[in-house]
Amino acid sequence: MVGVKDISFDIQPRETVAVVGESGSGKSVSALSLMRLIEYGGGEITNGKLLFDRGDGKGSIDLATATQNTVRSLRGNEIGMIFQEPMTSLNPVFTIGRQLIEGIRLHLDLDRAAAKARAIELLRQVRIPEPERRLEQYPHELSGGMRQRVVIAIALACEPRLLIADEPTTALDVTIQAEILSLMNRLKQEHNTAVLFITHDMAVVAQMADRVVVMFRGEKVEEGAVEEIFENPQHDYTKALLAAVPKLGEMKGKALPEPLQLMRNAEQAYKPIEISDESVVLDVSHLVTRFAVNGGFFRRVVARVHAVEDVSFRIRAGETLSLVGESGCGKSTCGRSILRLLDPLEQHGQILLEGRDVMALDDDQLRAARRDMQMIFQDPFASLNPQMQLFEQVAEPLRNFKLASKSELHDQVASLFKRVELPQSFMQRYPHELSGGQRQRVAIARALALKPKLIIADEAVSALDVSVQAQVLNLLMELQADLGISMLFISHDMAVVERVSHQVGVMYLGRIVELGSRAQIFENPQHAYTRALMQAVPIADPSRRKLDKPMSFKPIPSPIYPKNYKPEPSVYNEVDAGHFVLQGNWDGASTDGARTNSDTVPA
Repeated sequence: MVGVKDISFDIQPRETVAVVGESGSGKSVSALSLMRLIEYGGGEITNGKLLFDRGDGKGSIDLATATQNTVRSLRGNEIGMIFQEPMTSLNPVFTIGRQLIEGIRLHLDLDRAAAKARAIELLRQVRIPEPERRLEQYPHELSGGMRQRVVIAIALACEPRLLIADEPTTALDVTIQAEILSLMNRLKQEHNTAVLFITHDMAVVAQMADRVVVMFRGEKVEEGAVEEIFENPQHDYTKALLAAVPKLGEMKGKALPEPLQLMRNAEQAYKPIEISDESVVLDVSHLVTRFAVNGGFFRRVVARVHAVEDVSFRIRAGETLSLVGESGCGKSTCGRSILRLLDPLEQHGQILLEGRDVMALDDDQLRAARRDMQMIFQDPFASLNPQMQLFEQVAEPLRNFKLASKSELHDQVASLFKRVELPQSFMQRYPHELSGGQRQRVAIARALALKPKLIIADEAVSALDVSVQAQVLNLLMELQADLGISMLFISHDMAVVERVSHQVGVMYLGRIVELGSRAQIFENPQHAYTRALMQAVPIADPSRRKLDKPMSFKPIPSPIYPKNYKPEPSVYNEVDAGHFVLQGNWDGASTDGARTNSDTVPA
């Protein structure tokens, strides 16, 4: 099997070359070949040269024919690599400090104290809070976004001449992504670093790249300056790739969501459902979810994580409400609390699903209520059983609720596969035999099996390639228009949110700081944190680069408070009809300084 065929390109000092394409196009194989890591995965370089100029009069070296000892001395020192999946690229049995300090001492010849100081400074540069404490922690103790920042810090430690970045910002929020991209850009300018940037995010390409290489099925189909690729693409695949990119601001002046106009469905008519103010499907009032922090010899509760604090919103039939914000702001916890996959505090708040109080239901009643509310998780491979055929996984909800006889089951599952545009032959396959986008379609089919009134999509498209993401988004919007499904769409991708949403809630530190219609939030943001998020969003237009502008965001305060701490309730100003803004500042002071003499809550 040929992973990459006859690829040629060069990278100059202080230049960024972006390699773009779908999964399986050969992007990562090219990067692993440059590092000579492809051999550890069962591959081999059968032809061609990989010439690397070491600079400082050291001359060039052909990495393709160099010995492994020679290449090992270059890895992490003169050539750095940021891997896509941080959990597999960090050693789970060593602390963060040991893994970071090891490379620094090996290549920079520093003593332990100097190496530790350098490690702390690197963690600070990639916006990891409390870096001294993080050095003593293990990878599993950090969030996915924080682990990715550790991997970036390791790659930048020795200020390499060539930096290979394989999807380095996929798991990061927009503000952290903006600062990481700015940091890489500064490194490039100050140290003459050449950057090979592999991504499927065309907005990041527009912000970072000087030249673009477009790959399709292992071959290079187009190469050119970033302005030429975006303004005048020549290859059909490049045109399709750019057409699938949601661009921030392109929905301005439009009242309702619109699918992306992909080549395969450009002629299809999309008729959004009419939304009635009386048709409230989900009514969340003053929701609170906290987690205990145990400590001391007897592991008693010493503090609590205030994950969701006094959150209120409504979703009507056929409407999409999006929750946006950074990692740790409480978006996913809020979605799981609504389904009672996590239990919110019973003495606080209310969750009404078509008038039924979800928090008051016993186990049997809750099981019955879950027919009307389903969830699509971020990682379809983790949410699908690897040992079950896809037919059995989609049929399981129907069997559990006795909604189909044996003779009807096959036809109903086949109908669901057809609805999510998967062939019937896939019903006999297993999850590992499908691509990420196809697995996510199976997860959507399973969520639709019980004909729910509400679907909670938790980062359902964030890990997908841009073209697959666009197809899944269009599918969700078409299903909503056909079936009248309400959606709580959880995401950190602001361009996607602008495309699919009717209403938008911006979360920060467990609270909704701004809530309103899509147009109100994106065209007239009132809260300082909302404006900071908008500032950080990369735009898929090379003429509107933001990297040269200062990126300075306030670090998010810790959501951990003493166990006897009693936060003030959320108090909102209604700045326009249906447009609510939390009183107070966005640096954490809002929870302490909010006044309680108002009954206004978002509805």
